Amino acid sequence: MPFDQTPMGFRAKTIGEIILDHDRQLVKTEQIRVSIDSNGLEPHKGMTNSILRRYTQNMAKLTVSSHFVRAALSGAERQGKDVAELLRCAGIPLQAYQNPRSRVGGPQYTKLMQCIWKVLQDEFMGLTDTVCKTGTFATMCYLVVHCNNLESVLRRGRIFYSLFEKPVTLKLEVHGDQAVLIVDAEATFHDPYHFFQESLLVIWHRLACWLTGQRVALDEARFNYPEPEHSSEYRHLFYCPLQFNQPDTRIYFHKRYLQLPVIQDEPSLKEFLKTSPADLLARPDDSNTYTSKIRALVGRDLSQQMPDFEFIASQINVSPQTLRRRLKEENTSFQEIKDNMRRDAAIYYLSRREMSINEIAFKVGFTEPSTFHRAFKKWTGVTPGDYRESVLRERQH
Repeated sequence: MPFDQTPMGFRAKTIGEIILDHDRQLVKTEQIRVSIDSNGLEPHKGMTNSILRRYTQNMAKLTVSSHFVRAALSGAERQGKDVAELLRCAGIPLQAYQNPRSRVGGPQYTKLMQCIWKVLQDEFMGLTDTVCKTGTFATMCYLVVHCNNLESVLRRGRIFYSLFEKPVTLKLEVHGDQAVLIVDAEATFHDPYHFFQESLLVIWHRLACWLTGQRVALDEARFNYPEPEHSSEYRHLFYCPLQFNQPDTRIYFHKRYLQLPVIQDEPSLKEFLKTSPADLLARPDDSNTYTSKIRALVGRDLSQQMPDFEFIASQINVSPQTLRRRLKEENTSFQEIKDNMRRDAAIYYLSRREMSINEIAFKVGFTEPSTFHRAFKKWTGVTPGDYRESVLRERQH
């Protein structure tokens, strides 16, 4: 049994028996190894290490809006916990927390989530009236990693979380060619930022992508609350059309994804959980988007002259007019992509010791350190020096 080292060892067997009874009613699709990879390749167990590396690399380069820092801390703050101490634990400067326009590095955000879990002993982070003990998510993952396909994963996970006294779980429905994953909550939310519902959808979507080794493309996301001020961040979370003020919160994707086989196993899951929730917050491979194609062409070394728009278009084999239109459909622009690349690269390099701040300024495309200092403070709310000191100080603890 995979539960020997979990605090739920005795109860997990009962849960497993309940779920296995349910699974016997599902249509077995183990023989149907359906692949929808754009290259026509079927995933296999040997791919798991490269998939894990890709997710970890994505998270290392990711930056997160300070809105999500405040939202993640709201439950702990409501319970009277020391927010400043939690920020220190994660290496996030207080100024970055307070500045609504600032951003923090993906690894720091991951550390913050882990600190909140540890302090509250609640994987729901104090955002509901249901306490989810630490280790619960890992136990659920050990159950679903043995599933045949994605449909079984989602149904098994739903049953697992429905065993809570006041469950916060998901519902899976299929309508025609569309599969629908719905937030189905009986618990009361203490979540003015709607962070918990966002996180539920994001984490289950990313887990589905990781378990199958495929990017599960979303067709639409709907939310049962008004459009928030930070809705521009949603395009990085869901990358699909969005609707607000809906009856419930849900995501749509094609039902063929439900038949994707699970390619992960317990050893790869063990590595995956070591950095949780980092790999669940990073976006799955989106190399087919024009934004990603541009970022790949430019690379991380921005010290050289940035290629002009016409050259980029020619390398992607589209006209400048078409590329401009495609970027607009992705809710971005060439200038925004360049600015975001400089910002994310700066945060990445400042989290390491290899280069001085002046060298980083040049590396990310600034000819004058003073200009870099002003830009970085605008991005994060703190100076490059303060940001580096905060991150490196945390690593010494």
